[in-house]
Amino acid sequence: MTTYAERADRSEFAGEVHVYEPHRIGLPPIGAYLKQLWLRREFALELARTNLRAAHYNTALGQLWLILNPLLLGLVYFALVEIIGRGNRGMDFLAHLLLALFAFRLVSTSIRQGARSVVGGGRLILNTAFPRTLLPLSSVLTAFMLFLPTLIVYAVVHGVAELPVTPEILWAVPIVAMLVIFAAGMSMLVAAVQVYFRDLSNFLPYALRIWLYSSPILYYAAQVPEKFKPVLLVNPMYPLLTSLGDAVNFGREPRPALLLAGLGWAVGAFVAGGLFFISREREFAVRL
Repeated sequence: MTTYAERADRSEFAGEVHVYEPHRIGLPPIGAYLKQLWLRREFALELARTNLRAAHYNTALGQLWLILNPLLLGLVYFALVEIIGRGNRGMDFLAHLLLALFAFRLVSTSIRQGARSVVGGGRLILNTAFPRTLLPLSSVLTAFMLFLPTLIVYAVVHGVAELPVTPEILWAVPIVAMLVIFAAGMSMLVAAVQVYFRDLSNFLPYALRIWLYSSPILYYAAQVPEKFKPVLLVNPMYPLLTSLGDAVNFGREPRPALLLAGLGWAVGAFVAGGLFFISREREFAVRL
């Protein structure tokens, strides 16, 4: 196994020489690293577009599937809840389910694709010098591009359900931003862990399914029995989904405590996931 030795790579993007040297706690100078990350933001965007083209989302049928897939998924869950609840749900609950499901799907898609981003980009990592965080971050961009068409589906259901449209709906913008930040942190975390534990990708679908069922998506948070309330309190998606539902479905201002909790989860995940990824990325070429 190789050790950390001084290595220089010439960047084909900027024509600069990047020297990788040993540093304390495995972290490079963060300011310089973030500057390089920003300079190569177009690379992450193009990589996200490439992922969409690879999935044929640039075709007419592919773009139609962008809307049909999340809608059909939402209708399946709605039918399941209707059967269990003996048909006592209406269009307002369908709107709640779709909004929460689409928001959760933004995070879960980022995590699933992020877990494969580094392992799947082995040749790129071995042959090109660039900040490796661009790989999981491009997965988040891909998930966000898939999320945008679902807003059209939700807007139609919102109108059919005759839910209120108030100024409080603008709270959805910062809340979705917090979801993206949280997804980015989790994506970087699982991308780094996947390099060391290749079975993580087999475990993730089950973990994400349990996470979905323990989040207020197929039910309202107020309906959770008291004995299960602690599960909500440790669920990062609870404050974010509840705040989003309050602003969009109910037309009321989200509770400050939930907004602060959601912001804490988002920033905490981003900082922890980002620092862990950056501190380990120099080992990726050796372990791939």
